[in-house]
Amino acid sequence: MPRRLLWLSMLVAGLVLGLAASARAEPARYTVVRVDLRKERLSLFLNDDSGVAFKRFDRLQAWLAERGRRLDFAVNAGMYHADFAPVGLLVREGREESPLNLEAGTGNFFLRPNGVFLVSDEGPRVIESSEYPALAPRLRGLSIATQSGPLLLHHGAVHRSFIVDSPSRKIRNGVGVSGHTAIFVLSETPVNFHEFALYFRDVLHCRDALYLDGTVSALHSTALGRSDFVRELGPILAVVSP
Repeated sequence: MPRRLLWLSMLVAGLVLGLAASARAEPARYTVVRVDLRKERLSLFLNDDSGVAFKRFDRLQAWLAERGRRLDFAVNAGMYHADFAPVGLLVREGREESPLNLEAGTGNFFLRPNGVFLVSDEGPRVIESSEYPALAPRLRGLSIATQSGPLLLHHGAVHRSFIVDSPSRKIRNGVGVSGHTAIFVLSETPVNFHEFALYFRDVLHCRDALYLDGTVSALHSTALGRSDFVRELGPILAVVSP
């Protein structure tokens, strides 16, 4: 069977220059993976058949291999509690497993507006979390949804709380959308939120993008020969093939 991963269009980190703040000597570097959802299917994974969280790509990979499937691509899918349960909304295979979280709180997840990345028959979308309750009943074939925060971009606008020269630079990952394509980005060098948002807007030409997480950011790709292990993870977004 042909390798379905050929449908993934990838830009390798070392070849891409980011939009770093002018005071930085080194430009930011990113790894970018594009998943065309007209040709590939994204799935969400959290627990195995016994209810134990996978936590790592290699454990998910082994579980899939036992079922005759291959893990082609994976990233961490958003923020989670100490028990690896998602902080907010999680929809897998059309079933809601964790509810939308519109509560106030501290930390990046609660930096309003936060957002939801979802996939339906209409393709991928990144929306503000508060828009989800009205939109969800109208979506045909909603397959997956994951909530995280903050929104990096909303209708082309950078999050109002981001500071241009913020010294808070970390490894970060996120997802943007362009047509039927979900664009996953992992920074290979520390960046602040404003720089990360500008990369999605000005380089990748996304109008909507969502921050997934920071220091736990990890990526698995058979095409790149890469499978990160930074920390144990909660929900995982993945492309799987027979």
